[in-house]
Amino acid sequence: MSAEPFSRFMQRALYDPQCGYYTARIRTVGARGDFSTTATLSTQLGKAIAAWLLAESKATGVTTIIEIGGGDGSLMHSVLKALGWWQRCFFRVLMVEASPVLRKQQQEKLTGHARQWFGTLPEALAACEGKALIFSNELLDAFPVDLVQWDGDAWQEVWVDGGREVLVPLSIRREPFSTLRSPPAKPQRYELATTLHRWLHDWLPYWQGGSMLTIDYGDEFPAVYHRRPRGTLRAYLFQQRLEGADVYANPGRQDITCDVNFTDWRAWLTDAGLSEMFYEKQAAFLQRGGRAKSQADHFVQEVGGAGTAFQCHAVRRV
Repeated sequence: MSAEPFSRFMQRALYDPQCGYYTARIRTVGARGDFSTTATLSTQLGKAIAAWLLAESKATGVTTIIEIGGGDGSLMHSVLKALGWWQRCFFRVLMVEASPVLRKQQQEKLTGHARQWFGTLPEALAACEGKALIFSNELLDAFPVDLVQWDGDAWQEVWVDGGREVLVPLSIRREPFSTLRSPPAKPQRYELATTLHRWLHDWLPYWQGGSMLTIDYGDEFPAVYHRRPRGTLRAYLFQQRLEGADVYANPGRQDITCDVNFTDWRAWLTDAGLSEMFYEKQAAFLQRGGRAKSQADHFVQEVGGAGTAFQCHAVRRV
């Protein structure tokens, strides 16, 4: 096999139709799976999102809800339960899910609630005339990234050849990425969300009005790379965190992810003319759903843990 950019390797490992992790082999998310999410641990996030949806629907007049990449359906199930049967009657619920495995799990869990599924966001937006309240949890981190590094003298790009890394001169356009605007003081590896950048600009023209809430782990630049000279890329297999050469060891059998650079994400949306509503830690956002009651609720709000590792960002298009 000839060498290929890391993003192409990651795309095949996660989304190949026959043997990609998300499309064919993802295990149940949770204690018996490869990783857990806030939504599978606690209903607190669902309650906070429900409160946000009610406020935004009142402010914008939009009554269609779209969740992108809803995992096994746990988060939407919590959201709908928190809304209650009466308030649910005023909303239309659409799900965007590219993974056949996860779509099946969502359909089983959301019987009687969400009745429409779409493979892409433009398809879902076309079904509601472009007006929707959009939310996602741990979506951005699942997009394939390109790897680059500064070796002290020049920028290089990481390619993959038979499970081994090969360095080539950087050929990626620098403008959209905060990490490339000036060389770091020391050798450093970065992940560039090139695929995410293209995806965003592919669907934004179809969104005519509403609000969008994005929740994911990461931070602004340069804090996201504090004490991480090898970057944030890692894999998860049976709840075990794998780094370095282990990322290449089980393509298609493990999740591959990295932290989100929210400096870039926020700038892309602002440049697209969207109005930023807030950017805050998950702990602060979860308080909108009420006080923590269970041990799991306290865990997802923990300062120094999930409560500060995850960021919540909202924008509005009117």
